[in-house]
Amino acid sequence: MADERKSTPTATASNNRLGELLVRENLISPLQLQKAMEGQRAAGGRLGHQLTKLGYIEENELTAFLSKQYSVPSINLRDFEIDSEVLKLIPKEVVVRHQVIPINKSGNTLIIAMADPSNIYAVDDIKFITNFNIDIVVASEGQIAESIEKYYTSNVTFEDVMVDFSGGEDDVELAGEIDEDINVLDLEKSAGDAPVVKLVNLVLLDAIRKGASDIHIEPYEKQLRIRYRIDGMLYEVMKPPLRLKNAITSRLKIMSNLDIAERRLPQDGRIKLKMGKGKEMDFRVSICPVLWGEKTVMRLLDKSNLQLDMTKLGFEESILRSFKEAIAKPYGMILITGPTGSGKTTTLYSTLSELNKSTENISTAEDPIEYNLYGINQVQMHDEIGLNFAAALRCFLRQDPDIIMVGEIRDFETAEIAVKAALTGHLVLSTLHTNDAPSTVSRLLNMGIEPFLVASSVNLIGAQRLVRKLCNDCKGPVEVTRQQLIDVGIPPEEIDQVKPMRGQGCKTCNNTGYKGRIAVYEIMVTNDEVKEFILNGASTLELKREAIRQGMKTLRMSALTKFREGMTSLEEVVRVTAPD
Repeated sequence: MADERKSTPTATASNNRLGELLVRENLISPLQLQKAMEGQRAAGGRLGHQLTKLGYIEENELTAFLSKQYSVPSINLRDFEIDSEVLKLIPKEVVVRHQVIPINKSGNTLIIAMADPSNIYAVDDIKFITNFNIDIVVASEGQIAESIEKYYTSNVTFEDVMVDFSGGEDDVELAGEIDEDINVLDLEKSAGDAPVVKLVNLVLLDAIRKGASDIHIEPYEKQLRIRYRIDGMLYEVMKPPLRLKNAITSRLKIMSNLDIAERRLPQDGRIKLKMGKGKEMDFRVSICPVLWGEKTVMRLLDKSNLQLDMTKLGFEESILRSFKEAIAKPYGMILITGPTGSGKTTTLYSTLSELNKSTENISTAEDPIEYNLYGINQVQMHDEIGLNFAAALRCFLRQDPDIIMVGEIRDFETAEIAVKAALTGHLVLSTLHTNDAPSTVSRLLNMGIEPFLVASSVNLIGAQRLVRKLCNDCKGPVEVTRQQLIDVGIPPEEIDQVKPMRGQGCKTCNNTGYKGRIAVYEIMVTNDEVKEFILNGASTLELKREAIRQGMKTLRMSALTKFREGMTSLEEVVRVTAPD
């Protein structure tokens, strides 16, 4: 406690000083500083992290500024491999508390990287603990956090854990087993065995470390495999012994408060993992009985990684302007479409975050609720007791709403209530499963909604997909034939200006050439001309042509813009979007 009391004023003064200096150098505006400080007070952490998170300043720009301001060298930690002997000099809790990393030792001098060179208290504390003279270099806060994660988390590997399991896979004969004969007490006992616990914990932590969005644990006749979904693609990571399948599943059921005796019906649960520094990771657990046991799929929900800044989702400037104009209207319907895993929920949450003011009453009906957002009344659907989207919508309309979000419009009843709400002074946000924006109109008509109601209620329809971003550390130019570029939709007169890029594969991106994803959007604004086409019963193709004439960019056009900017590859454009 004494340390916390002592460090808090230092950190606050340091943040104020940094903010003043950045404003004085015209690197940020006073308004941006004010917003960042408000965000910092709400979420904690350092001012520099808030400024970069909000997009007011780039990490490398901030690092260069601090380096110049305090006359200390800057360093890129991603280019560095730190010796384990150096890392042992500073305990993990000190490194985490001060957000520093030791990088080298020379004689009686220890070189440490820190994001805030003005934090004299941290330097004095490390000097006292290590008995070394301290030299400082500056690194970005993001790189320091990555290094702490990399070097100070447990370095136990899957191979190390597998050694704990006695016996090989040869002693396993399960081809004709009847799972129902296994005693529940035996399952509980095996799920509590230290090696099984260690293996499950390692799978969860390794998935977090690798930035996975889903974990798949799949039993087959003669093997058990574990796969991670990283940037939208599944990668196999290990094959534990088949005999562990029941113990692993039972351990996960215990962690997510499910019934370990029930192995014939699907079950859904949630695991909360505390990561330190107040950070929590949620795992949404789904267990489904399959031919050879139970398949487990876990969705990782990291609220700290939820991107609520609309400018960073992938919207181009003109599209974002149209989108913001549509959501600024006091009533009407905004529909976001796309397949599962295309980022619809993130776009809706970002929209709600933009609209979330103390003057607005916002209610959402979701299945499931993925992230908890302050200031928004979120309702979890329970079909088994009659709480479905239609029932929730009816309830919301009696709760004096301003803005309503419906997780998905699946049937006529939900669509009808949503349309009526949009026509009676409420802003309604929802999703549908359609291939593109124009075909959403046909989907609503097929559900039974009259054309004049669709034309009157819908403000905007957006379709979206996620494309993988090229890794910044290893991307480079690549040769692509003229015909390939023409085939994907680039006009012949623009081909000479295009510089195709591709990731070569490196340590940062696990040799995939891609790191992270970004959305591509197709935004159809229902202006008077488009409404006229809807009222006249135009086909999807006619509606699409008119929308393009009115300035709509299709998903393929949006993906090609990202390709031209060097953000993604030609292969991703072809994989994710259909030709126009």
